[in-house]
Amino acid sequence: MITKNSSACRRSNVTISGANPAASSIVFLHGLGADQSTWRLLAPAFEDRYRVVLLDLVGAGQSDAAAYDYVRHGSLAAHADDLLAVLHELDLHNVVFVGHSISSMIGVLAAIKEPARFGKLVLLAPSPRFINAEGYAGGFAQKDIDELLAAMENNYAGWSQGIAPVMMGPERPELVMELTNSFMQTNPAIAQHFARVTFFSDHRAELPLLTTPTLILQCAHDVIAPLAVGTYLNENLMDSLLVVIDTPGHCAHLTAPAETLREMEYFLSIPQYSPSVN
Repeated sequence: MITKNSSACRRSNVTISGANPAASSIVFLHGLGADQSTWRLLAPAFEDRYRVVLLDLVGAGQSDAAAYDYVRHGSLAAHADDLLAVLHELDLHNVVFVGHSISSMIGVLAAIKEPARFGKLVLLAPSPRFINAEGYAGGFAQKDIDELLAAMENNYAGWSQGIAPVMMGPERPELVMELTNSFMQTNPAIAQHFARVTFFSDHRAELPLLTTPTLILQCAHDVIAPLAVGTYLNENLMDSLLVVIDTPGHCAHLTAPAETLREMEYFLSIPQYSPSVN
């Protein structure tokens, strides 16, 4: 595995592995509280055919935390621009993008802005808006989000220990501990700011602008991005397919990696996709 040392790649701690540089590229971007190591159960499966590109959100993992700008990164658009900067620097087009949770929407925004850079999108537990609105069930009432963010700011360690079982499911204590530790290794001020940006984001209006073929992988028992959100995305993205994975929590790439990989492989292997049959 090599690390690129150029500016955008260094800022986002880009690592590249797999096939030769002439191969097609698959790009993975993690969600809130994680870093690129969250893809360890999926990414290696693509190294024989793809140039595998992993990166950290600016402010997370081993990225350049000094590059996190509280004003600029006050919207997901800045993170989409960070992603595009990496693709520009590596001269990548027609990539497969795999995003988890809020990074799914970062990928959507980037693909809308520069569609030639993206061939297909795989969105794991995506949500365009987390707060309920008239005619839209996002999963949380406004007061729920206010309380969540207040708890995060008042007791970051306690909040991390409380949210991790919700995201992973209590049946996997080793994954709960892993995510808790990941939260604790993140600068609390950056984590709190990014959480506020995440949970107050609303990108429903942009969905009809996306033209890239998209696979939506939704967890069957996810309180953060419930099934109604996956259905909403499927109805509002012009070229999308929805597959539900029977796993608890919000992180199917860790709790159900075999099923997640199976659906990804099938989606990427054929032009006309329909969910595989168990």
